[in-house]
Amino acid sequence: MRAIWYDRQGPAREVLQIGDLPTPSPGPGEALIRVHASGVNPSDAGMRRGGAGPMAYPRIVPHSDGAGVVEAVGSRVPPALLGRRVWFYNGQRNGRAFGSGAEYIELDVDLVSPLPDEVSYAEGATLGIPAMTAHVALFRAGAVQGRTILVTGGAGAVGHYAVQLAKWAGASVIATVSSPAKAERARAGGAGFVIDYRTEDVAARIAEITGGEGVDHVVDVDFGGNLAATLPSVRAGGAIAFYATRGAARPELAAGELMRRNITLGGVVLPTSAHEGRRRAQSDIGRWIATGRRMLQVASVHRLEDAAAAHEAVERGDKVGTVVVTSA
Repeated sequence: MRAIWYDRQGPAREVLQIGDLPTPSPGPGEALIRVHASGVNPSDAGMRRGGAGPMAYPRIVPHSDGAGVVEAVGSRVPPALLGRRVWFYNGQRNGRAFGSGAEYIELDVDLVSPLPDEVSYAEGATLGIPAMTAHVALFRAGAVQGRTILVTGGAGAVGHYAVQLAKWAGASVIATVSSPAKAERARAGGAGFVIDYRTEDVAARIAEITGGEGVDHVVDVDFGGNLAATLPSVRAGGAIAFYATRGAARPELAAGELMRRNITLGGVVLPTSAHEGRRRAQSDIGRWIATGRRMLQVASVHRLEDAAAAHEAVERGDKVGTVVVTSA
């Protein structure tokens, strides 16, 4: 099969290679998927660059997410899965060297979900880590129906899915963004209120919007960078779930305030999150995309041969949605 890989870390054009590797075979409980589209996440580029630590394997085929067709199954897998269109996640990760940057991938069927016919493979490849992370962070503190949710970075890959899933689940959504264009994107996803954090006082606006009550739960893209605005914006008994902390890797916490107000704080890393939560996320995402009322944003599409350009598009930081690499 054709695949991309790297044997050392560094800039995309210096370390990414393309060539032929053995086509894998599905083991017990696994499916062999013909990959039609592979999603490129910031974590994929960061791992290749070396920002997530040294290489865990001598060779890595990158990318966690993707979509394609099941072409073979191993033992203990229902034959009915053959020929099904699917999306998947957790291809390349800690504990697994070979991901979806190839024509084929074999995966535990636990990581595979049906892809509706009306959703393209490229759109299916935008799910995986972004949508799954959004769901796990959104429901970390329980049901959101009837609650007020703050999503920071509500136009980003994860944030935009969090906005849409929160709206689908019956919540009122406030989103923060950094530009008028991103404000429109957040509103289109279902945010009832949008705050431009570059020009507005986020905490003051949330107090105004909620009548001083604050929000029930925060899905946060930058815990350290946003803490000064998010902490005073959470009501007593509320929660913050964060999946990144770029603004400050070691933020200072007002522990006494957290205790007095009984605020629950928790980080989210998808591959190591609870299995039950991930299975619920797959099920809910499947029901949500089947409604047809969803925005699955493909930022750009690149051939497997142009994977370096795809990684560079992610690293520029100005993409809207998910960068996709196609191999079929």
